[in-house]
Amino acid sequence: MRPLTEEETRVMFEKIAKYEKILKLAANISGDKLVSLGTCFGKFTKTHKFRLHITALDYLAPYAKYKVWIKPGAEQSFLYGNHVLKSGLGRITENTCQYQGVVVYSMADVPLGFGVAAKSTQDCRKVDPMAIVVFHQADIGEYVRHEETLT
Repeated sequence: MRPLTEEETRVMFEKIAKYEKILKLAANISGDKLVSLGTCFGKFTKTHKFRLHITALDYLAPYAKYKVWIKPGAEQSFLYGNHVLKSGLGRITENTCQYQGVVVYSMADVPLGFGVAAKSTQDCRKVDPMAIVVFHQADIGEYVRHEETLT
């Protein structure tokens, strides 16, 4: 593993800040003082965007400001990598903005993965039941589907 450049560090923390404000405090630590403890939070794409891995879920979920709970019938679909439809939405945190990073939970409060709100909280109330309300980004089913590539 190589050390992150300043630009990569900035992009990573910006991505994480969408899910958890507390991790913004980690930006106060200089890049040469940061050390990996073995958990991969994500990887950079070739276009220099930061993509969160599902391995970061346990660290981000307890502190997530924006959350979405999905119905039991929609859990399997989400865990297979599909987006969340309005018909599968159980509840959503108030004042969630469109394109806000969210943590997806089951109705039993078990974190299932990450997503991006396709609609704001207010828009979710009046959309068609087949409309997408959360774009899928990562889920715990990836442990099984991509176990050979997860590091």
